[in-house]
Amino acid sequence: MNYRHIFHAGNICDVVKHSVLALVLDHLRGKDSGFCVLDTHAGIGAYDLSDERATKTGEAKDGILKLLGAVENTKLLCAGYFDVLKKLNPAWDGRGAAGFRYYPGSPLLAVHRLRAQDRLIACELHPEDAENLKRQLFPFKQAQSHKRDGYEGLTAFLPPVEKRGLVLIDPPFEQADEFDRLAAAVKHAYTRWPQGIFMLWYPVKERPAIWRFHEALVAGGMPKIFAAEFVYRTEADATRLNGSGLVLINPPWQMDDKIRALFPALHRALATAHCGDRLTWLAGE
Repeated sequence: MNYRHIFHAGNICDVVKHSVLALVLDHLRGKDSGFCVLDTHAGIGAYDLSDERATKTGEAKDGILKLLGAVENTKLLCAGYFDVLKKLNPAWDGRGAAGFRYYPGSPLLAVHRLRAQDRLIACELHPEDAENLKRQLFPFKQAQSHKRDGYEGLTAFLPPVEKRGLVLIDPPFEQADEFDRLAAAVKHAYTRWPQGIFMLWYPVKERPAIWRFHEALVAGGMPKIFAAEFVYRTEADATRLNGSGLVLINPPWQMDDKIRALFPALHRALATAHCGDRLTWLAGE
């Protein structure tokens, strides 16, 4: 309840997570039939990078602002992501970071990529953030927001009436047992909607905790599990955030190859000091 993403909006982990999210959404848009996106820990939707809470940490300087100022053109790898950035910043000319102010959270990124036949369900428990999210999504007929625990939403909203879609689970990792909760939640959700795509985010900090998390997912019997970790710091200190971890269950066809091409490009564009990525099929391929 205390986590506020405004302090971290647009950081390196956001860039990685949202670039991959945009690729998954592009895949879903490839068929005419509608799809559903369930975002369990949605946040407020959009973040003002000029807000004093964002400028206090300055994390966007090493993330989205550096990406926008990079010489290398990464737009070809995640065009849908850049398309939403432009929609939220109409005065931004798309070249460099000058004039860029508003950064989309996952629900705004998703809703801007929906078509008329698609739908977004967004859950947020923090009272103030839930109210902000409701205002952000109000103009979009395909979106609905709910002030409720995201893990409860997995039972309440799955399976959706649409046969295709994505579940994004991006918890704040404030609880000591968050990895255990996440593994249990996704295993339960998978039994309700085994044909859905599941995308899980986790921080790369303590390596043994990640190993146990991966082992728990494999033990759950889900047949196709791909783990992609964008590691931009050496893992000498397990108390700090060293990278952005993603698990994709039922990943779209060739998504592993797309991520393998995306991550090196992001490292170059962000000029990260370290590149220790781990991309592994935990189950199936």
